[in-house]
Amino acid sequence: MGYAEHRGTYYRARYKIAPGKYGTVQDAAGETIRFRTKREAEKAANNEEAKVRDQRRQAATPSQMSFGAYASDWYASQDLAASTMQNYRRHIEEHLLPTFQDKMLDEISRTDINAWEKEEKAAGYALSSVKTWRATLHLILEDAYDEELIDSNPATKRRGRGKRAGRSRHRSPEKVITDPLGLLLIAERAAILSGRDDEFVAITLMGYTGMRWGEVVGLETGFVRPESIRVEWQLYELDTGELVRCPPKDDSYRTIDSPEFLWRLVSDHTARITPSPCSCHSLTYVFRGLQPANRAAHRPGAKLVDVARLAGVSAATVSTFLNRPDVVAQATQVQVKEAITRLGYVRSAPSGEPAAHWRRNGFATWLFHPAATGWYPKKAPHDARPVPLLGEPWPGVPVRGRNAAGRANTCWTRIGPGLTPHGLRHTHKTRMRGLGTPPKLMDERMGHLDGTVQARYDHITHEMRMALLAGLTAEWEAALDARRAMCPSSPVTALDELLRSL
Repeated sequence: MGYAEHRGTYYRARYKIAPGKYGTVQDAAGETIRFRTKREAEKAANNEEAKVRDQRRQAATPSQMSFGAYASDWYASQDLAASTMQNYRRHIEEHLLPTFQDKMLDEISRTDINAWEKEEKAAGYALSSVKTWRATLHLILEDAYDEELIDSNPATKRRGRGKRAGRSRHRSPEKVITDPLGLLLIAERAAILSGRDDEFVAITLMGYTGMRWGEVVGLETGFVRPESIRVEWQLYELDTGELVRCPPKDDSYRTIDSPEFLWRLVSDHTARITPSPCSCHSLTYVFRGLQPANRAAHRPGAKLVDVARLAGVSAATVSTFLNRPDVVAQATQVQVKEAITRLGYVRSAPSGEPAAHWRRNGFATWLFHPAATGWYPKKAPHDARPVPLLGEPWPGVPVRGRNAAGRANTCWTRIGPGLTPHGLRHTHKTRMRGLGTPPKLMDERMGHLDGTVQARYDHITHEMRMALLAGLTAEWEAALDARRAMCPSSPVTALDELLRSL
């Protein structure tokens, strides 16, 4: 927009010619016109600026003005985090270009955008997703407006239109959380499904620190310290499958105070598995994934560790029986043979080998969701189905392979239908609220930033930190007591040691 510049006894009208370059309204003789009032000068400046925009549009070729061409150049000019670039590209290619690609920038109207938004909602997309895509469209068109390729931004929401009918129907569902015992049981089940302790330790860590998924996957061994966990990096998974090492979301670097039970659990786990540097980053991480797509839960055949659990012996004993049965006691041989028969174990069947890192979808779909709900999700060609189990030893041994459902004799009850890994952040915040934790300390642990005046004058004391750690420890011990009352042992090594130590 043009503006009026006060020159003491008069105003002169200034208008934008190009980025960083302004002209002055002149008469036919080339003399600066002196306006008596500010309003007159602004009006003349705006009129002159409109003429400049018209001349620029008339000189532009259609290819320079199409939304598709401009969006492509706009995307190429951005220099943002890999996660942001991926999201922008997905928004543009999947949701904006199908409708607006061939339209000229100055042909896109507010009516067109509202019609597109209505179609996206009718297609079943979440209201929050459509809102995000419109925000990206607004950002692109706002830059086009700044470059004076369009007169105004048609994606700008107009206010003051009154209450929109039916808005309450589009509210997002309340986030599902769980309690300390539910967290413990879900962690145990996930470890049973994977056949190792990594999932038990990781889920417990998320539930008692509120760490984000990428921060847990990207937790390096050097950042596990006595009495604290340092969040310095995350691993962000791109659509290509590449895991990018980048700063935590919103640069939320932080040191999270850790109860003694938690940092010992993580430290003991690291010492037990002795991790080595991954091939993708040449760094040593606390947690390992499973093979690509994390198919541990639905690959064919039972695992050797499943046989060991059912037989009540170690995995090493089962391996010895398969390779040198003559050195295994007769009674143990009978137990192992019976377990192999009941589980349908096939030697050399595909198994979940350790991979460098988890994949978000595989972890959530085949480990976390079944652990929280007791059901495998619908996945073509299979419908949703209960996790097939043998009831002994408690809390059950997963049955895999052909006719798994026919050989199973029990299944898990639901703990948290709808609970997701991200829901553990909500769980941790809720538990802190219940313990009376000050908001400043909660924000620090969660990696949130409160810019209010109240937060500026709020400070965290040592006593506050100790009170929170004591409360979290008390909840953990109560959950262990409740779990011990169900059964004094566990097939998960880390949990079994905890249950027997108290």
